[in-house]
Amino acid sequence: MDEELRSLTERLRRESGASAAYERLVEAEDLDELAAVLTEPGQPLWARELAAFRLGLAGDSRAFESLVLLLNHRDPQRCASAAHALARLGDPRTARAAAALATNELRVAYALHPVRLLAELRAPESVPALITTLERRLRPHDPYRRVALACVEGLGTLGDTRARPVLNQALAHPSLAEAAVHALARIPSPRRGP
Repeated sequence: MDEELRSLTERLRRESGASAAYERLVEAEDLDELAAVLTEPGQPLWARELAAFRLGLAGDSRAFESLVLLLNHRDPQRCASAAHALARLGDPRTARAAAALATNELRVAYALHPVRLLAELRAPESVPALITTLERRLRPHDPYRRVALACVEGLGTLGDTRARPVLNQALAHPSLAEAAVHALARIPSPRRGP
């Protein structure tokens, strides 16, 4: 069993009180049954999360909207589970949605998992969104250092030369300097002329 699925099912078992409805959703093999949970009124959050997660792992795009909402949730565990499922969903809208969430200054407190998802996706939107988010986190006394660190690490993973200027700026921040050095080491050096 997928480790993230195991963690999610244990968490949601507790949240649901190990109800019969929970057991039915865990055992369900019919994707239409899972998708119906996402549109039926009155479904508890745990049921929607479990259905969306399972649909995402199955590559069913009906999970997309629910997973994006969960990616921006105040509960970090829900965000992590949603990011995991979105990375496996394979929906072409995912990178654009993650970039919008990562760069939304009104929701920056919840940007950690969208930032990590962008690095994992390696989509065309990833580098520009991570650069924008990191530039905003380099302001004095910014409280979102974990988001900034995730941007630095993600830019290093992506290894795109466009990240070099913002990573050089990150060197001046003690909490980011070591990660920025490692990220810069992963970016190819600019070519010199003949």
